[in-house]
Amino acid sequence: MRFRSIGDFQVSAIGLGGMPMSIEGRPDEDRSVRTIHAALDAGINLIDTADAYHLYADEVGHNESLIARAVASYGGDSSEVLVATKGGHLRPGDGSWTIDGSPEYIKSACEASLKRLGVDAIGLYQHHRPDPKVPYADSIGAIRDLLDAGKIRMAGISNANPEQIRQAVDILGGRLVSVQNQFSPAFRSSEPELALCDELGIAFLPWSPLGGISRAGELGGRFAQFALVAEGRGVSPQRVCLAWMLAKSPVVVPIPGSSRPETIEDSAAAVDLDLSADELASLN
Repeated sequence: MRFRSIGDFQVSAIGLGGMPMSIEGRPDEDRSVRTIHAALDAGINLIDTADAYHLYADEVGHNESLIARAVASYGGDSSEVLVATKGGHLRPGDGSWTIDGSPEYIKSACEASLKRLGVDAIGLYQHHRPDPKVPYADSIGAIRDLLDAGKIRMAGISNANPEQIRQAVDILGGRLVSVQNQFSPAFRSSEPELALCDELGIAFLPWSPLGGISRAGELGGRFAQFALVAEGRGVSPQRVCLAWMLAKSPVVVPIPGSSRPETIEDSAAAVDLDLSADELASLN
């Protein structure tokens, strides 16, 4: 495994996104635990979750609890595993997603996440999504308060634009360590945020990095070049996609979601795929 930095913490260049293990279409717990153990076996030490990754109203934090159990039951050394969670999103249980960015909610959500994860301080806590009903400064102020109180070790934001990134850097006194935005071959509108993170030395965590690249069927349209490079290399298009992202900047740490051991193992192998300048040009 190759490593990159989130703050002063060394993380695997590929992380594991936990959401598919807890929302619609989720597998049984045994397969999810085997997936998390396979990730750890592959050298992945960054696992991303959120309290909103659940299905029903009475199981808030399903994914956090699942990850905590899986890490605790791992037979190897898990002392360097960074579990990153988020607060500010809610799922009422009817399939919808709602937002609460109020400082009171964010602080209470963090307290609940601490208990589910069974830790004294959360390694990386991220503001999940801006709430149009709440001034962004108030939401990030709550994250600053949690950092100052020692409830969280590092602070991040998610689904933010460049102005919000700069605002968070200011409010947190230069302690913003990560930005988690959607980014994939199908969704490249976060290029400005990636460029800003590269400039500021802040980790950029693409969520849904494989969006649009199905693991089955033919790849066409904008994905055809990924399939062509993959065929020439004898690897999956997904592995090519992640290698392409890693080549964009040393601050990029993709967090592909997975619920199968074989898919996260394939994703982890992307760190060893060094694409040529010609291949990167064709993919860009």
